[in-house]
Amino acid sequence: MKYDFTTIMDRRGKDAMAVDLVGLYDQFLPTPKYGLEPIPMWVADMNFPVCPTIPEAIIERAKEPHFGYFFPREEYFSSIIQWHEKRNGVSGLSKEHIGYENGVLGGVISALNVFCSKGDNILVHSPTYIGFTMSLENNGYHIIHSPLTPDGQGIYRMDFEDMEKKIVENKIHAAVFCSPHNPCGRVWERWEIEKFMELCKKHDVYVASDEIWSDIILSGHKHIPTQSVSEDAKMRTAAVYAPSKTFNLAGLVGSYHIVYNKWIRERMEKESSLPHYNDMNVLSMYALLGAYKPEGHEWVDELCQVITGNVDFACDYIAQHFDGVKVCKPQGTYMLFLDCTDWCEKNGKTIDQVQRAGVEVGVDWQDGRQFHGPCHIRMNLALPLSRVQEAFQRLSQYVFTA
Repeated sequence: MKYDFTTIMDRRGKDAMAVDLVGLYDQFLPTPKYGLEPIPMWVADMNFPVCPTIPEAIIERAKEPHFGYFFPREEYFSSIIQWHEKRNGVSGLSKEHIGYENGVLGGVISALNVFCSKGDNILVHSPTYIGFTMSLENNGYHIIHSPLTPDGQGIYRMDFEDMEKKIVENKIHAAVFCSPHNPCGRVWERWEIEKFMELCKKHDVYVASDEIWSDIILSGHKHIPTQSVSEDAKMRTAAVYAPSKTFNLAGLVGSYHIVYNKWIRERMEKESSLPHYNDMNVLSMYALLGAYKPEGHEWVDELCQVITGNVDFACDYIAQHFDGVKVCKPQGTYMLFLDCTDWCEKNGKTIDQVQRAGVEVGVDWQDGRQFHGPCHIRMNLALPLSRVQEAFQRLSQYVFTA
């Protein structure tokens, strides 16, 4: 490969929450036993060096000895337009449809504030990203969960009958749609999105579509933008994106929305402006410009190959060695969502015991109950394959033992 996805990075003491929390809070990430080195597999950031054009763009701009007020460059908008055209086949996107957001969750809340009144019920699929839970509840919305259920092939599916029932019974007029889905890793097929959006049209439900994971698609799958499935979907959806998941730039802050409906867009911009905090950072702009270069396309293509390999290894290993642990193989993202229900019942263990046993041997994974998985663990696979292999060997030796 052209880019580096094998180096084991030492991120300790370098402003990385994924590793610097180890040992600070014993109830969360205790110091590992047996002198084992921690392997960060919890928070959704990556343990790969970023695409080289990103620091190059930031460093080149940082050489200029002025950092005053600024407007976004025209290249900022053209880079986003070209990115979506090349990766997702989007046409007709223009500068006026794009707006800056300090974060995807902030964009979701701005959209909901346009669609709803405080106290309204919002349709969200479960398992549910913890960021949705916190941000919606903090802003006075009531979450109505519609469960995603694995089918006979182990693929999470939407329950359209359940969704319609809950929309009607709870007078729902807004939904948060996660595409690809976190933590399940579903990359929705066109017919699924079409059916979901037809249901929204039927009951006048507006949609905030979180598509932050849309670039991390595993082999054999394709991301379909929610707004692309129909003209009505295009006009009732506010989609939010960011280079942060794709290129590991969360610490730089910087997302954007794509909204074609002028009525929604103008009101979202008003909502975003109210706290006077939704302003772009000049270096985060240059990070996006560096990321969305041709080299960035190459880097992401290689990243998706690496993640596909990691997912294949992990799912095969679980099937062969962890009897009673179930996982629906992700189609996108770099997260696994392990269902430990059967294993815990067979072995007389609780999910608390399983979770702690992992982190005690340095496998720093995440409690899935935060995502409405009652006996689940969320696991980050965005590491060099050698680290993933080491983690699963530890789990086999110390945790999922007969």
